[in-house]
Amino acid sequence: MNQLDRMRAALDALDRDHLRRIRRDNEQPCSPHVLIDGKAYLAFCSNDYLGLAGDPRLAEALAEGARRWGAGAGASHLVSGHYTVQHDLERRLAAFAGRERALVFPAGFMANCGIVPVLTGRGDAIFADRLNHASLIDGMLLSNAKAHRYPHLDLAALERMLAASEAPAKLIVSDAVFSMDGDVAPLRELMALAERFDAWLLIDDAHGFGVLGPQGRGALAEAGLPGDAAESWRLIQVGTLSKAAGVAGAFVAGADEVVEWLMQKTRTYIFTTGSPPALAQALLASIGLIEEGDERRARLAALIGQLTAGLAQKRWKLLPSRTPIQPLIVGDNATALALAAALMNEGLWVPAIRPPTVPPGSARLRISLSAAHTPDDIDRLTEAINRQESCS
Repeated sequence: MNQLDRMRAALDALDRDHLRRIRRDNEQPCSPHVLIDGKAYLAFCSNDYLGLAGDPRLAEALAEGARRWGAGAGASHLVSGHYTVQHDLERRLAAFAGRERALVFPAGFMANCGIVPVLTGRGDAIFADRLNHASLIDGMLLSNAKAHRYPHLDLAALERMLAASEAPAKLIVSDAVFSMDGDVAPLRELMALAERFDAWLLIDDAHGFGVLGPQGRGALAEAGLPGDAAESWRLIQVGTLSKAAGVAGAFVAGADEVVEWLMQKTRTYIFTTGSPPALAQALLASIGLIEEGDERRARLAALIGQLTAGLAQKRWKLLPSRTPIQPLIVGDNATALALAAALMNEGLWVPAIRPPTVPPGSARLRISLSAAHTPDDIDRLTEAINRQESCS
């Protein structure tokens, strides 16, 4: 059997185990209403939590940015591909996050994969929540540090691991909002452990930024971090600009000297062409809309409450989550796919999430809500899911 035959056999195995992913082509701009192969669907699968991705004000800011700055950056940020509008965005993000400085990356995956190996290396130790995002896991592997993965949200286990470690440098890494469960990490407690054991604390607030906290400043702001802590330098925040912010990219924010060191050493920042500066123009507009978006966040919270109240589940379990991520645990892969297909036949697009994204036996529908949804949209979804469960 040659290499191609092995690949074909592996693809057949994905089909057999109901694990092959399917990519669909949407013919519409990002919104709850999509068009797939000419058929309209109501979608519950986007991370556009505030409904900003299709906002005409961001589209106009992006167009204005392209007219002013052109289409591309031309080089890496540290050569000649950094522009004043990007400098302005970094200053705006730092102020919005309540940190001394920020650094913008083309994507959150690049930020996490690059930052973790700068903070730790061979002989050091990383302590990671078992349900962290793949980008944090890959960054951990790239660092060559010793990996300790503690059970999800188990602070007692984390404390024991930290106490037993004699590594010269320690790093605690965690999602703020976990992307497949929708729950929120105990951030103040993690910060206390980082201070007690002299560890860095890296928090990826991809799904909290724009949604949680005062004015949408994120899960860390909601938890009152970093506040006036004397050791706030050890807290490093990553935020994504492609979800609630509705555009693209990510940022890392922290103490000035820490961010300077990351800029000097992060390979995924140094050795890649800078993001198009037009994106920074759109993101400056987006941060303003997030800051003024309390009405959107209130509407989103009401929709979350309506969904959780409306799903009268007996067999399928809706995980407790106060975020727009509402996972409905189905169990096995085939049943999750069948449920997603049944909803698709009713014009509802809700993705089935299966291993390795989630643990075996916990295949689910990941219901993702947006402020752009309406109460009627939620009623339509809950009625369809309740009907499917009663028929299964």
